Amino acid sequence: MNAVIHIKNMVCPRCIEAVKKSLNEANVGFEGVVLGEVQLKRPLDKEQKANLSSLLKSKGFELLEDKTSAIISNIKGLIVEQIHYTEQPLKVNFSTFLSEKLHKDYSSLSKLFSSVESITIEKFITSQKIERVKELLFYNQLTLSQIAHAMNYSSVAHLSAQFKKETGLSPSQFKKQKKPLRKPLDTI
Repeated sequence: MNAVIHIKNMVCPRCIEAVKKSLNEANVGFEGVVLGEVQLKRPLDKEQKANLSSLLKSKGFELLEDKTSAIISNIKGLIVEQIHYTEQPLKVNFSTFLSEKLHKDYSSLSKLFSSVESITIEKFITSQKIERVKELLFYNQLTLSQIAHAMNYSSVAHLSAQFKKETGLSPSQFKKQKKPLRKPLDTI
């Protein structure tokens, strides 16, 4: 009998490896680990859950107990994965993407997310996109036009306007900084 558990702050490939290590340390059998979610071979007993929770907490993760937290974690995980780790831009908008992936009506997902996180899903998406743009600007391998295309912006002007609104700097001002301020994914 399989079970699924959800883990908060699992937002990158290194996080997945850290969670796998914790699962192995806790002798918890698992079939797969993706951002925010672990497919277990069998449900955890009380002792395993406490042990795993402690191991995860020591590494900056949190075992999510309630369904609402799990849904929020899934929303964030899907957005982060799509923006930071997927090469191909979405062929549909994020609302359709999230609805299809989570098998829930987008308006209910949006209301739930806003009530728990105190920001909208759209604002979260924008903040993730801006952090990704910062990363791409920092590595200086793509032109602003290429970044705008890769991040699915309608134009360089749209990207620049949103970037300035979020950071207070234009993309070129950001690039000129000696130490660009970027936020770790697990704090966004």
